[in-house]
Amino acid sequence: MTAAEISAANADLVGKSPLEITNWAVRQSGGSILVSTNFRPYEAVILHLCVTARPDMPVLWMDSGWNRPATYRHAQEVIKLLKLNVTLYTPKITPAHWHAIHGESVPTPDDGEVFKQFSYETKIEPFLRGMKEMAPKIWITGLRAVQNPNRASLDVVAEDVNFGAVKVNPAFHLSDAEMEAYLKEHNLPNEWDYHDPVKADEKRECGLHVPVSK
Repeated sequence: MTAAEISAANADLVGKSPLEITNWAVRQSGGSILVSTNFRPYEAVILHLCVTARPDMPVLWMDSGWNRPATYRHAQEVIKLLKLNVTLYTPKITPAHWHAIHGESVPTPDDGEVFKQFSYETKIEPFLRGMKEMAPKIWITGLRAVQNPNRASLDVVAEDVNFGAVKVNPAFHLSDAEMEAYLKEHNLPNEWDYHDPVKADEKRECGLHVPVSK
């Protein structure tokens, strides 16, 4: 979609519900669509919307290998509950391999190039690989305006700068309270022990929604 078409789509979708937006994305995709997930808090909302709109919706799970046990248990619960059509992508380097080479500490943004390498190898490379292989026309995400300043500058339909897809964010305008209400209404589980070492803090962008460079 061109910038003008994206702008027109956002205008048309003003006031639409998250499910209406998801149904719109499915219609636009011509069958070439996926939703990505990492099973962080509130991801069950987006996944439920997607399988409501299309029960066999392809799900790209990029598992960095650095998740906590609670997140893996939550992922299995949601996969079973929603009968998700998951394709799993993992890094080419395991946490044990990384620690053997770089030491026991997990790098932080203060570690400069080491942290950049860590981010690329454990999160960006496997996600790039997954998106290249699955090659969706429409990419549904759980991005919301309240998550960080970069995301607040986007919209329901947004340009994808890395994968040649159109990014659709059905819950973009929802607050945390509205996400909680959706979970309760549909009896969906949530998980609060999630931690992404690449983000380091909740307001930092993870790297998949800005231009990627190795």
